[in-house]
Amino acid sequence: MSANKGWWVPPEGEDSVSQKFLRKTRESPLVPAGLGGCLAVAAYRIYRLKARGSTKMSIHLIHTRVAAQACAVGAVMLGAVYTMYRDYVKRTAQNPGEK
Repeated sequence: MSANKGWWVPPEGEDSVSQKFLRKTRESPLVPAGLGGCLAVAAYRIYRLKARGSTKMSIHLIHTRVAAQACAVGAVMLGAVYTMYRDYVKRTAQNPGEK
């Protein structure tokens, strides 16, 4: 049996996974930033695991989870504020006579 490198091709008219990811990133750029922040915090806290001192492992993991979630929620909130600004403030400034 030979390995066929192109065994999966998206149906005609559909984007590939990488094209879909890039399109979604352009539409909402804070999602990858939130994901990156979440992963960075988790990696740092795992790196610092040995230096936790007398703190219990469960407490350290809870703090890691809370810090990672704070990055993700912060990115979502920034995205929501930016979308509200773009939809309401910017549009009303461009069209002052419309309601």
